[in-house]
Amino acid sequence: MDIKLINIGFGNIVSGNRVIAIVSPESAPIKRIISDAKERGQLIDATYGRRTRAVIITDSSHVVLSAIQPETVANRFMVARDVPE
Repeated sequence: MDIKLINIGFGNIVSGNRVIAIVSPESAPIKRIISDAKERGQLIDATYGRRTRAVIITDSSHVVLSAIQPETVANRFMVARDVPE
């Protein structure tokens, strides 16, 4: 299995193979997921103090906050999947 790395902004990278969902942070259920991950110690804040625009949920129950739009992250994810080996 090939490792696909996705740039989520400001030089931060996540493994595309581990991503389950890329969502917007506005809804109450997503805010609850963020606060639960913070309590469990599985929240990774990669926003560098900027506003959270995308929430990335991984298969290891880690939650990653990004300051770039979910559509941008998804486009980078799709480009990384299409790159030939």
